[in-house]
Amino acid sequence: MLAKLKTFDASRYSIFIILIAVCVAASFLNPNFLGADNLLNVLRQVAVITILAYGAMVLIIGKMIDLSAGAVMAFAGVVSVMVYKSTGSLLLALLMGIVIGVACNLVSAFLVATLRTPAFIVTLGMMMVARGAVLQLTQGQNVLELDRFVVFGQGTLGWLPIPTLFLLVLTAIVWYLMTQTRFGRSVYAVGGNEEAARAAGIAVDRTKYKAFVLNGTLVGLAGVIFMSRVNAGLPNAGVGYELQAITAPIIGGTSFSGGVGTTLGTLAGALIVGVLGNIMNLTGVGSYIQQIVMGLIIVVAVAYDVFSKRGKTATVILKPTDDKHPPTTASGAGTGTGPARPVSTADPLTRS
Repeated sequence: MLAKLKTFDASRYSIFIILIAVCVAASFLNPNFLGADNLLNVLRQVAVITILAYGAMVLIIGKMIDLSAGAVMAFAGVVSVMVYKSTGSLLLALLMGIVIGVACNLVSAFLVATLRTPAFIVTLGMMMVARGAVLQLTQGQNVLELDRFVVFGQGTLGWLPIPTLFLLVLTAIVWYLMTQTRFGRSVYAVGGNEEAARAAGIAVDRTKYKAFVLNGTLVGLAGVIFMSRVNAGLPNAGVGYELQAITAPIIGGTSFSGGVGTTLGTLAGALIVGVLGNIMNLTGVGSYIQQIVMGLIIVVAVAYDVFSKRGKTATVILKPTDDKHPPTTASGAGTGTGPARPVSTADPLTRS
């Protein structure tokens, strides 16, 4: 028992400790916070952002980023609404939302993986294209009278809100993909060291395509849920959502340096943001002050990530068998050409 306590790594669970502390503090600030209705409302509110955050997490782990998530979400959601109003089919509307999300992300994947264009520039351009497309499609007008379409965002299964059900199912799926499949291990390897991943035989470009497709699927679903929840197809929806989606995984421990991050950590990060927003609403904090608080959280989280990784960027890939040849590192240091052997204990294909 003593040995287990000695090997307990509190840093692995710090984000969950912070989440519990925030919830305890919120309960003291307002006794209504712990009410069942309010807690379900928090889960319902964070569902869309958390689903977007899972996609952002996958890309950031792979050392990429998506700045188009909010605009693509609006595009996918509005198209889904219009398909429903034309056909009356909930299933077809849901599938079309996913198709739009995936299609936009496939374009981004082609530019990033095949043409080697920086993901920041590509997704910034896609943000403008998607926003312009949805505004052109609707002529800037909201699409109203959604009828049964609201089931995705406002329906319940017993006592459980449908958006929360989506969130729980997608959490399990993303966790499984990132921890139990070759795809997930490849994403970690590519984000940790792309050249080492290529040397290990990982199809880097294919991995990037798959990561964008997963992100597109999640963004499309988020768009459908969002439009259903607000009971309208809003072409101007989702402004700034991409930044909120990036905030949650960063708070949850995902590193901008790539190769590090967890699904449950991202969920905890999203819940922390949701709880903070909820308690500020309950205590009457103004919306402008809330934006300042969230902005400070982003800056502190990113600054901490950069500070904690400082001095740890050089990773030894190969170590020579004698002292005559210097080791080869991830940064390209060392010019030895003699016999070498791998020394890393974390194979890119088995990294988690």
